[in-house]
Amino acid sequence: MTSTTLSTYSSYLIVNRDMKGSLQRVANQGSVASDTKYYEENIGKVKSVDEFLGDYRLYSYAMKAYGLADMTYAKAYMRKVLDSDMADSSSFANRLTDKRYADFAKAFSFGSGSKTAQTSVQEDGLVQAYKDSFGAEETSIKSEVSYYNTKIDSITSVDQLLSDSRLKTYVLTAAGLDPTYTSSSYLKQVLTSDTDDSNSFANQTGNAKFIALAKAFNFNADGSVDGTAAQTDAQKQSLQLDYIYNESTYPSDLLADANKTYWDTKIATITNVDDLVNDNRMVEYLSTAFDVHVQFASTVKSFLTSDSSAEILGYTDVKAMFNFQSDGTLAAGTTAQTADQTSETDDAYAQKFQSDQSDAVDKAVSNYQTRISTVKSLDDFLKSNTKDTDTSNDEVTEVWDVALRAYGIDPDEVSMTKLRKVLSSDPNDAKSYVSQLKDQRYVSLNKAFNFDAKGDVEAPLLAQSEGVTDDYAALYKAQKLKLLTGNEKKTASTAADTETEYFRTQMETITTADQFLADKRLVSYVLTAKGIDPKSVKSEDLKKMFASDLEDPKSFVNTQENKSFAEIVASFNFDPKGQLSADPVGTVQQRGEVLSTVNSYMQQTLEEQQGDSNEGVRLALYFKREASSITSAYSVLSDTALFQFFKTTFSLSDYISNMDTDQQAAMIKKYIDFDKLQEPDYVDKLLKRFTALYDQANSSTTSPSLSILQSTSTTRISADTLLAVAQLSAK
Repeated sequence: MTSTTLSTYSSYLIVNRDMKGSLQRVANQGSVASDTKYYEENIGKVKSVDEFLGDYRLYSYAMKAYGLADMTYAKAYMRKVLDSDMADSSSFANRLTDKRYADFAKAFSFGSGSKTAQTSVQEDGLVQAYKDSFGAEETSIKSEVSYYNTKIDSITSVDQLLSDSRLKTYVLTAAGLDPTYTSSSYLKQVLTSDTDDSNSFANQTGNAKFIALAKAFNFNADGSVDGTAAQTDAQKQSLQLDYIYNESTYPSDLLADANKTYWDTKIATITNVDDLVNDNRMVEYLSTAFDVHVQFASTVKSFLTSDSSAEILGYTDVKAMFNFQSDGTLAAGTTAQTADQTSETDDAYAQKFQSDQSDAVDKAVSNYQTRISTVKSLDDFLKSNTKDTDTSNDEVTEVWDVALRAYGIDPDEVSMTKLRKVLSSDPNDAKSYVSQLKDQRYVSLNKAFNFDAKGDVEAPLLAQSEGVTDDYAALYKAQKLKLLTGNEKKTASTAADTETEYFRTQMETITTADQFLADKRLVSYVLTAKGIDPKSVKSEDLKKMFASDLEDPKSFVNTQENKSFAEIVASFNFDPKGQLSADPVGTVQQRGEVLSTVNSYMQQTLEEQQGDSNEGVRLALYFKREASSITSAYSVLSDTALFQFFKTTFSLSDYISNMDTDQQAAMIKKYIDFDKLQEPDYVDKLLKRFTALYDQANSSTTSPSLSILQSTSTTRISADTLLAVAQLSAK
């Protein structure tokens, strides 16, 4: 070695001291820049393994990036690697000793994303929204009742009543009429009618609902109030009970109380069985309280007035709760029910109602979960809401109803055609059908499912795609179990599994960068998975990174020394504003995987080019890169380059390769402290030893660095000085 030749260690230091600059110089080289640009622009167009293997420029680039350039010729072999299911520990790639193949397979996802109509998180969110809708409905009804009862006392004319849209809607809803199709002028004529006059407007409509509504108010023909108030307390209560009944879509506590009041009020006024059986609400109450299952009101009348009918139908106990004579009338001085009978009826109703209330929700949810799991297309979903073909079971399945109710959509307001358009739209496209509706309810409904434009089930859009999440889970566990054995490893594995379960579940709920960054547990998980100490990263720096433009080499994240930060940001499907978007999502490679592949390619190219001048520098750079991931002697034995580094570092003969594998492993353990491979000083010590002995083995003269290392003098030349000398010599 001449005096002008740099030692291996000096050459290594020159490259490693400014690794970012070294990699950038490689990236700027014409052929490297051209190949990288081609890869970045075309990998997203690949749809299959055949297309990938068929494009030699893409394929060879990726193979080199993962240190597999010498296997580029073996396409059949690599096809088996790429076709491997990385979630299956027994798959081809996972069974290979060389972890580079598994890393290569994980970097691509040829159709590995799970296609499902709903993820568990989407389903849970919809079901919870469905359950919450009941409370919201009850709150809304109470609010409208309160508003009405407060306002009606100050109403002095029919015009004043109808000018308030909330009051008008309340009145019509209570009467069982559609507010959309009843004009104020028409309603005014009804409310100002004299129901005692057969020729009045209300009576002439022939509609019992309009007639009842006219009787519910006290307006004169000119619209003024007849008396002191538009309604008496009794009229207000009656209208309130009707409003709660007509506006309720499920058996709420509010409805139960209203029904009880309705029953107690009405039963005291009934003088004939016909008064009861002709009131559907009364029949419903009776049927619920006593678990009566009959189809016609005439049947109810029959067992309430006939002992023989009651006995035949099995409702003798029910008949005993009423006091009707055989002709349906009541004996003089007798009421339809005594106070005790009414109280007993109310108790029976309350008990059965609560049971039905719980069953109604549980049944709908259970039915939904069972049916949604079988949905493979939009057609399946839309067809799942049809009546059972068995006429003996006229139950309507609640899949569509549950989904619509969850997001506050009335099934009567949306057609099948509209629903199909909504669910097959892209909510991220401002011009899509669902976006043009300008209705957040439909956007929320759309995002609760995973249907593409053709109505087929697709992989869900997540903050991190499923394959990427799997990769992070594997990296996290590897980091947490590194170098551990026995019970310590078992305990750490259980803890890692707990964190991974949290990570997987919560990541499905993340829709913005801010949400992710606000969850310190998730942030810690992701950083740890990439080998970064969470405590070493400031929250404000992470915010800047996620707000960075990955396409701008001068952006904050791209100027970080550690390329892993850019890879982390790129692994998320966020747009520049930090919102969840389909734009960053790739096909066979996600954005983060593309960046990781490019970074690996630059590193491989740098090491390869250094090896052209000095193979020792290449091995040193490789060892430095892999040191922290070496967990056992077998990690060294399974990697040709690492094994060569080991043999050179400790001056071992190539004949060691002829020894039994376990003997080789035992020898490596004697020389290397694997726990210390996480420590920079220890790694640097091994590097100095390797480079010195490499120079000795590959030079006719003693390496200067070896002389320094072997010197017994107390005077040493620092690595900084050595680098400075090396840089001066290189000029």
